Amino acid sequence: MGPIFGCPPGVRSFNTLLNAFAESHQWDRAEKFFAYFETAGVSPNVQTYNVLMKVLCKKREFQKAKKLVTWMWSVAMKPDKFTYGTLINVFVKNRDLNSALEVFDEMSERGVEPDVTCYNIIIDGFFKMGDFLKGKEMWDRLLRVETVFPNVVSYNIMISGLCRCGRFKECLEIWERMKMNDWKHDVFTYSALIHGLCEAGDLDGAKRVYKEMVLRGVKADAVTCNAMLNGLCKAGKVDDSFELWEEMGKCGLRNVVSYNVFLKGLFENGKVDEAVKLWEVLCEMDCGVESATYGILVHGLCKNGYVSKALRVLEEAVDRAGDVDTYAYSSMINGLCREGRFDEAAKILNLMDKHGCRLNHHVYNALIDGFMKHYKVDSAIQVFREMSTKGCSPNVVSYNILINGFCRADRFPEAYYCVEEMLEKGWKPDIITYSTLIDGLCQGKMNENEMALKLCYQFLAKGFKPDITMHNIVIHRLCSSGKVEYALQLYWMMRKRNCVNLVTHNTVMEGYYKVGDCEKASKLWAQISEDGLKPDIISYNITLNGLCSNGRVSDAVWFLNDALAHGVMPTVITWNILVRAVIFYGEST
Repeated sequence: MGPIFGCPPGVRSFNTLLNAFAESHQWDRAEKFFAYFETAGVSPNVQTYNVLMKVLCKKREFQKAKKLVTWMWSVAMKPDKFTYGTLINVFVKNRDLNSALEVFDEMSERGVEPDVTCYNIIIDGFFKMGDFLKGKEMWDRLLRVETVFPNVVSYNIMISGLCRCGRFKECLEIWERMKMNDWKHDVFTYSALIHGLCEAGDLDGAKRVYKEMVLRGVKADAVTCNAMLNGLCKAGKVDDSFELWEEMGKCGLRNVVSYNVFLKGLFENGKVDEAVKLWEVLCEMDCGVESATYGILVHGLCKNGYVSKALRVLEEAVDRAGDVDTYAYSSMINGLCREGRFDEAAKILNLMDKHGCRLNHHVYNALIDGFMKHYKVDSAIQVFREMSTKGCSPNVVSYNILINGFCRADRFPEAYYCVEEMLEKGWKPDIITYSTLIDGLCQGKMNENEMALKLCYQFLAKGFKPDITMHNIVIHRLCSSGKVEYALQLYWMMRKRNCVNLVTHNTVMEGYYKVGDCEKASKLWAQISEDGLKPDIISYNITLNGLCSNGRVSDAVWFLNDALAHGVMPTVITWNILVRAVIFYGEST
């Protein structure tokens, strides 16, 4: 490269051209041009290597990028904040927070002080991963450093991240700290807080923040208004949402997302006519309707019972745009199946295939559920088995739908084998799976109760963590159907694994009273104290009802006195139990 205007280009000119290659994704040319530096007699500097760092990161050659930092130190070319920041940023973007932290800590160890941007990148990464504790830990580190201070971006990341993690109390604390330190809230700050408060159901808090934003002269944008609109709709404040909608129109703050939010909100509040009118207004506008909008419209119409109208909208969408998404198709199939219109549902499936829309779990599950609810069990099984051949293996929801259908059809062995198949394939049955199956099995024959117990043992044998709620459901079902001995087997198995609570004791104790075994029920009462638990009013009511039902009213009165002595206050139910017993048996019993 020759002199220009009699002046040979220096390293800054070379770096500018090198960076241009990097920014335009011409990475091979960037590397070749870097090799030319030596030929041209130009010595690379830190900025040169920072551009190379950017190239390596964009090519996802992360190990080479780390080695470049090590090499720079070995030749006394001290990496700067940009060098490390580029590497930290790429690790965070690739969800490798451990590597990002290692690089961050190396900076401090080597005397390169991280700037606020480095802190912000890592804090944001942890929150996006849902790791509140580590995000908060990095924030605390930033506050402890005396030479680096949080900026508006830092506060915005914290507020947005805390809202995303549902930590609204901490979020408001950061908000107050920001005001105390004289940092001006920008529209992003307000939007994040309003969105978070609306998601938490604190509409009054969101309104206060919105009013403060207006009073401070911060102009709301479409994102802020959409968050507020969504919160109003979720709270059922339809009139308020219309007021905001009009205000958004006057300020020119409506976009396609706004229409989607409002359409969804109106449907969820049963305002079908208003939603349809809003849809007609959107269609008259010159902005393109998104496939997501069609999905919301179809789903909303189906959910409110307007299946035929939804079908017309879907067909119109396919004819006009052709880019209808899976959500619209699955909602339509679900709506048709709910009404038993399976032939039309099959046509929608063919339409999906024709337009290259991949069948997913939502579509298959909607079809299986529809068949099961109309007792077309064999058709449901056929669709279920077809899933794997179409590259869409059944998930937990698919199995739950099938299990529920088998139980409703009194085909308990098949429901049981479904759970076995789930365990074999590595799926973890959830509370819905077990409660559905146990509900069916426990109401059946004796061998089906044995199957229910066997199922619990299998669950534990597979290494799944015992779940108190799940086991309490099983015990309750067994006791309700009079199979108390089976319930007791499960109770002792739970005790061995330290997986019992007061609900467990109460349930088994009530089961014994129902079959008239007061002695064993009394032993369980003693077990409550041995386990370090305190009987509540439910425990006392179960005992009082059990004793009175077996004619032992005087013993029941003793337990009433015991409750009062321990500060457990009787309820209306307590007095009703005793009054009925005295009327039926007399006072001397």
